[in-house]
Amino acid sequence: MKIQKGDKVQVIAGKDKGKIASVLSVNTKDSTVLVEGVNLIKKHVKPNASAKEGGIVSFEKPIHVSNVMYYSEEDKRPVRLGNKMVDGKKVRVMKKLDKVVGSKAKAKSADKASLKKKAEKK
Repeated sequence: MKIQKGDKVQVIAGKDKGKIASVLSVNTKDSTVLVEGVNLIKKHVKPNASAKEGGIVSFEKPIHVSNVMYYSEEDKRPVRLGNKMVDGKKVRVMKKLDKVVGSKAKAKSADKASLKKKAEKK
């Protein structure tokens, strides 16, 4: 699955179509994602040891990964993702824009630059 925890996604199908939110968790076995504030369900709860007060509780339920798309904040639109080998490592890439997605690749390149600067100072 190309969607990961913490990604900003846009819902493209269902009752919450058009909403933009972040992914709370990913279940690869069922191909579902839990998105913040999307697919809210209301449940009637009786008072018991775990829930002191009864009443109506609302919470998120998972939705299928095919109903969400990665949302590019730079371009302000949903984009398709693919995989590509960069410097011998597999990274996620926006298909049409050919931009690398994710802070992991950027952080590593920033670390290399800072190491070079430190080496030059010595």
